[in-house]
This record gives sequence, structure tokens and C-alpha cells, in this order.
Amino acid sequence: MSEDTHSGEPEPADDDGTDVQENVQDSIQKGRQRLEKEADRAVDSFDEGIVDLLSWVLDTETRARIYVYLRQNPSSTSEEIAEGTGLYPSTVREALAELTEEGKVTRGKRESEGAGNNPYEYEAIAPSELVGNVVQDVQQELNTVFNLDRHLGGEDVETDSEPVSITVEEGDEEVPVPDDESDGE
Repeated sequence: MSEDTHSGEPEPADDDGTDVQENVQDSIQKGRQRLEKEADRAVDSFDEGIVDLLSWVLDTETRARIYVYLRQNPSSTSEEIAEGTGLYPSTVREALAELTEEGKVTRGKRESEGAGNNPYEYEAIAPSELVGNVVQDVQQELNTVFNLDRHLGGEDVETDSEPVSITVEEGDEEVPVPDDESDGE
């Protein structure tokens, strides 16, 4: 090997080509590290995007983080959720109570062999159910806006037509969103 290793230029290869081989391996390693760094950044960006979207659907980032955690870790207790999300236990308990009341999370008692307190464990509903509920809410709000003149003009709101009907397609199948107050016609 050459004595001058400070010039920054690649060293000339020995007769057996070991320096060239080391340079190639070093370049591959650096490339792999850059790719891993970019992949991590892309995953983090994707995760942040999902949390942002769920924050809109679920009202807060706290509730979104709890939902994501429960989708990845079903049958978790509030303590496990707090530890896994880094949120305060009291914040988690409050959000879980709201999410359970709204039907976005289900709750059941954890069975254990020993005597003592069996904590509640929670599971998040499927994303398709969550979207269905959101679509129904959006449809109701849009119909209210479209019928605003009738509401303000004092017309009978019971005979309102429903100008907006939203359907959600899953794969090749069309799934109608249930209309909870009228038949939509």
C-alpha cells in the first residue's frame, strides 16, 4: 500500500487488486447507508402523513396515535398504550373513553388466572368502518348545507330532499353508505 493516505485520491491497486476491492466495498457500504437513511425518512414521512390524516378523521393527533397503536397492538390496556405511544396515562384514558363512546374503539375485560383486578383491553375498529362513519358524517353535513335555504326559509325540514349521496367503493364492489335518518330518496 502507498504511504500517502492523506491525499484523498484512491490508492493504486496492488497486484492482487485488494485496494480496488476495498474501495468498491466502501462505496457499496456508503450507498447502502444513504439508501437506509432515505428509506427511514420516507417511512417517517409516510407515518406522519397517516397520523395527519387520522388526526383529521379522529379530531386530534392524540386520538390518531392511540388508534394507530391499537391497530398495531390489539387487545392493549391503557397502560400499554401510554407506554407505547409516549402519551400521559391520564390523556390516554380520557381519549379511550371518548373513542369507546363514539364506537371507534371497543373495550373488554382482560382475562387473567390470578386474583385481582382485570384491566380493560382495547381494540380499534377496522379502517374501512372508520371511513364509512366519516363518509356518513360528511354526507349529512353536505346535505345540511345544500338544504340551508330551506332551513333558513322556514320550510318543513322533514320533507328535505337529500341531494348528496356518497358511496364507498371497496375493490370492484360498491358499498353504499347507510343513511340513518331517511332512505335518501
